[in-house]
Amino acid sequence: MRGSEHALIVIDVQKDFCPGGALAVQDGDAIVAGINAQMAEFQTVVLTQDWHPVGHSSFASSHPGKAPYEVIEMPYGPQVLWPDHCIQGSDGAAFHSSLATDPAQMIVRKGFRPEIDSYSAFFENDHQTPTGLDGYLRTRSITKLTLVGLALDFCVNFSAVDGAHLGYKVEVDQTLCRAIDLDGSLEMARAGMKEAGVTLHG
Repeated sequence: MRGSEHALIVIDVQKDFCPGGALAVQDGDAIVAGINAQMAEFQTVVLTQDWHPVGHSSFASSHPGKAPYEVIEMPYGPQVLWPDHCIQGSDGAAFHSSLATDPAQMIVRKGFRPEIDSYSAFFENDHQTPTGLDGYLRTRSITKLTLVGLALDFCVNFSAVDGAHLGYKVEVDQTLCRAIDLDGSLEMARAGMKEAGVTLHG
């Protein structure tokens, strides 16, 4: 069992990010059993959940003439346009049916503001609007984080870098992550995490 100061953060293990989903990550479901096993090692488990309203600004369908995976400029910076996914209350937004949710003490929903996307568990994509996770962890005297989940090069990456910048000791278990790898995004994410001081395992 890890110490009380060490939390497991499980990023976006949702149906739409698993095979058959609207934004499927290859082998995304292959990590579920391993994540469930890891939960037993931690006294604090937090799940994050992508939670978009219909017509979210990050959806390609919200931008006539644009296709999924194109990049546009938003007021907060570059934004990849995604297929419609993880729409609030939809089956695709639900956690993978085999993911153990009972051990989680907190679920952080993100991306619910129509005008801004949110990859990170800590901030919207403006890197300023907080999700509230930092306050929760600090009030529980948590200083170390292990991150797992989907996708390694987007939401896990942004969460890990933000966690490190906030002063947490952050490690990512790559064996319990899977990546999209969009135009070299995986290599860039790994380099960025290392530069931020994140420890990569596996």
